[in-house]
Amino acid sequence: MEIRIYHNPACGTSRKVLAALREAGYEPQVVDYLKNPPNRASLKELLRRMGKSVRDILRKRGTPYEELSLDNPAVSDDEIFAAIEKHPILIERPIVSIGDKAALCRPAEIVQELIARAKK
Repeated sequence: MEIRIYHNPACGTSRKVLAALREAGYEPQVVDYLKNPPNRASLKELLRRMGKSVRDILRKRGTPYEELSLDNPAVSDDEIFAAIEKHPILIERPIVSIGDKAALCRPAEIVQELIARAKK
């Protein structure tokens, strides 16, 4: 089963989730998404598996979210994807993918629910 974490090593929540995956016996592929962001197609597939919209994974704090007016409902999903491509820091983290399941693991405890769902 393929396991991947879109990780920011500077983020405490992301480090906790990575540790929880390892404690559960998994060695995930670790993707530093700031250096190697997912492309639009990969991000859309992750969102589909998460059952989320692109707005659901936008990080507001410490990002150009406000300066880009991404809180404006008139901003289209295409415009949001374009902003993410230019500024990957806009992706909330960590996102974990296990098999055909994925979740934004914030708070960190969500990873336990994802692990349980993936085992079914």
